[in-house]
Amino acid sequence: MDKTARTTLRIGDWEVDTVSGLATRGEERIQLEHRALALLLCLAGQPGEVIGIDALLARGWPDVIVSPDSVYQAITSLRRQLGDDSRQPRYIATVPRLGYRLIAKVAVVPGVGEPADAGEAPVLMERAAASMPDADPTPRPRAFRSKPAGLLVIALLGVSGVAAYQLGGRADADAPVPSAPSRLQTLAVLPFLDLTDAMNEEPFADGMTEELIVRLSKVPGLRVSAPTAAFQFKDKQVPVPEIARSLGVSYLLDGSVRKSERTLRVSVRLLRADDGFVVWSDTYDRPHEDKLAMQDEIAGEVTSVLARLAPPPVEARKH
Repeated sequence: MDKTARTTLRIGDWEVDTVSGLATRGEERIQLEHRALALLLCLAGQPGEVIGIDALLARGWPDVIVSPDSVYQAITSLRRQLGDDSRQPRYIATVPRLGYRLIAKVAVVPGVGEPADAGEAPVLMERAAASMPDADPTPRPRAFRSKPAGLLVIALLGVSGVAAYQLGGRADADAPVPSAPSRLQTLAVLPFLDLTDAMNEEPFADGMTEELIVRLSKVPGLRVSAPTAAFQFKDKQVPVPEIARSLGVSYLLDGSVRKSERTLRVSVRLLRADDGFVVWSDTYDRPHEDKLAMQDEIAGEVTSVLARLAPPPVEARKH
């Protein structure tokens, strides 16, 4: 018998049968619903990696158009069954505005007389998830098929003009800036995401957000949403157009913080509110030394770039 036909995975404290969806933990037994199992296997196929909403939708609801709420509800149900807490997760962590990642340890449970092969786990999980039959066997018209590949192409086209920066490099003040279809007038800075492995740079990420709001609010001709308004969307999965409508802005600035040894990487994106397309983006690598100085430096560079997208002051337009 092909050993990929039935595989048992150890995910944290649970042992999960990838075919039946039966999960056991000591004497405790739970039956995972089909879609919940599909999402769990999708996450387990790349443990520790962020899996986007589109990828989870394609795995759990193939050939069916559903809203992202379906993923949120399924993840909430899955967490409840696993005994997980979204505020202090041990299994599934939310990465705001990006997706989810499995933070529990994953391994293949060997059968009787078989050696454990941890490196085989991702392959077996992906095969098991991909081979699961659709929960709803009703044929669907091709027009309803999800197109994650098309979305990827659009995303790549949107960010194709991003400049690569070397470690410690500064933004060139004379470099051309991609022009927006209309001049930048109203903007909200969303809370930056802490994507470090230990997720312990949230204070730095919040400080980066506040510093950018302060700097950008001083740019003539640019109106910036207040910090209290923007921070209400922290740790929430809300589409870009909906956030923009709520804040009454035409553009959103967001970003993330990553860490590699003694280097912090801050990524920044300017999004057009009506369609969510990336207008401008950049990455800043800095030594992990004086964080306040780093916030000040990066905020100054970003402000310099966006100031050229803002409309000229009223006095200048009169002449």
